[in-house]
Amino acid sequence: MVQAKKIALYVVIVFVLYTIITSPSRAADLVQIGFEGISTAAQGVGEFMTQLIS
Repeated sequence: MVQAKKIALYVVIVFVLYTIITSPSRAADLVQIGFEGISTAAQGVGEFMTQLIS
């Protein structure tokens, strides 16, 4: 099981590096989308906590 996790991790790392090298603009778009998603999720948690306290 541990070997499978290591192999999966290496595959993901190779895929990320391949994407960055072959298409840097697409990789930048994906990173931006990821950060927007994280920001939206954090904003939602903040609004939930505010409503919970009020």
